[in-house]
Amino acid sequence: MGEKSEIKESTIATNQFAIPVTDASQGGEVRRSVTELARTIGFDKTETGKVAIVVNEIMGNLVKHSTQGELLFSSRAYGDISGIEILALDRGPGITDVAKCLRNGYSTTSSPGTGLGAVARLSGLFDIHSVPEVGTALCAHLFSRPLPRKPTPHRLVIGAVCLPHPGEELCGDAWAEEARPGRSLVMITDGLGHGPAASDASREAVRIFQEHSNLAPAAILEKAHLALHSTRGAAIGIAELDQGNSLVRYVGVGNIAGVILSPEGSRNMVSHNGIVGHRIRKIQEFTYPFHKEALLVMHSDGLASRWSLDRYPGLASRHPSLIAGVLYRDYSRGRDDVTVVAARVGEK
Repeated sequence: MGEKSEIKESTIATNQFAIPVTDASQGGEVRRSVTELARTIGFDKTETGKVAIVVNEIMGNLVKHSTQGELLFSSRAYGDISGIEILALDRGPGITDVAKCLRNGYSTTSSPGTGLGAVARLSGLFDIHSVPEVGTALCAHLFSRPLPRKPTPHRLVIGAVCLPHPGEELCGDAWAEEARPGRSLVMITDGLGHGPAASDASREAVRIFQEHSNLAPAAILEKAHLALHSTRGAAIGIAELDQGNSLVRYVGVGNIAGVILSPEGSRNMVSHNGIVGHRIRKIQEFTYPFHKEALLVMHSDGLASRWSLDRYPGLASRHPSLIAGVLYRDYSRGRDDVTVVAARVGEK
């Protein structure tokens, strides 16, 4: 009695939808899908209208300028404010002058919303990165009501792509975050194989992660190993960001990759072989420095391991959703569930 309760925030990957964009005839269907999601999570008529305009502008740019364009959208939340994230990815010619494209009234597609400037103006958060002859990635967050004007400092800013095996409705991967002041935990889980049974294993891993997020990463993994006996098992990686001590504590079993990127270079975090729930040779927690400029990237084996941000000037400093999106676009194997999470400490 009398003990002060600990403030905790949770983020769980919700359904994310990916739509290949090939022609203008898809615009109406995509707009209806995204606006229906907006209404479902509490957007009023005015805010839903903004979503429709943003989708129209993004679709117009993808159709006109991209080759292999793709639109990803999912629900997000900022505290008790619901929101939608839209990621537009393409392998087109890129944009040589991003600032020009964001000017009010500038639209190469002659659209009524006046192009990307309208997307930036209507979005609660907007970021874009483009490399000529490589492609463009655009991220827009729209919220059901205005965000607080004062940003929240020193918390984890996180972006993720989590999509199922082609042809499957359920994703066998999952990710989650549990945040307390000065400490954040991030987990990726990859259920063995793909489809419903893999999804069941990952959902159980998320449940254990949430219930025991007060523990150290190795202790959480031990709990998951016991709980997943009745499932087909999973690969799991858990990172704890200790902001006060500028450290990451990491434990991994199976094919979950973790990388820390900083101005000094990159460092791979160690995962041991095994299947959580069935066979683990060793649970071992490792500690790595994590300074304020550092970026954490974790991913399942649906992403090729030989990726690099070197071909994308300036991307490492952009919103983590853009980083996750570009890595998915260019390094997804295309034959498995895929999850990639990027995170840094900053303002959100």
